[in-house]
Amino acid sequence: MIEFNSQYFISYDEYIKDIFSKITTIAIVGLSPDLNKDSNMVGRYLQNSGFKIVPIYPKYDYILNERVFRNILDVPFKIDLLNIFRKAKAIVPILDESIIRDDIDNIWLQLGIINNEALLKSKKNSINFVQNKCIKLEHLKYIKK
Repeated sequence: MIEFNSQYFISYDEYIKDIFSKITTIAIVGLSPDLNKDSNMVGRYLQNSGFKIVPIYPKYDYILNERVFRNILDVPFKIDLLNIFRKAKAIVPILDESIIRDDIDNIWLQLGIINNEALLKSKKNSINFVQNKCIKLEHLKYIKK
């Protein structure tokens, strides 16, 4: 986990760039099957950018031609980044599942989602944490650099 402190400072852009450089598999909690929803558009973008996406959704067997899992504990392989499209109050229980898994190094809350309790809990568990940022827009910035 990259630390922001007075001894070693890295910009937020560099922090995000470092995350992108280390991930291949992205689980998307709340990935909707509706093509008009932001989560689906972002999922398609990530998939078309070469990432393996893992839909986490309570219904459907497949979304974007990928097998759907009901929760992250059901996923039988490593998840590099957990991208969450859920309300702020739902974040801590999802984070708790990622802590139980003990193999998710990055949590990303989409634009408009802020949960500082989850931020602090992530830091205690050495999990990189980004909130209130659109992963698609940040990736577009990253690939241009």
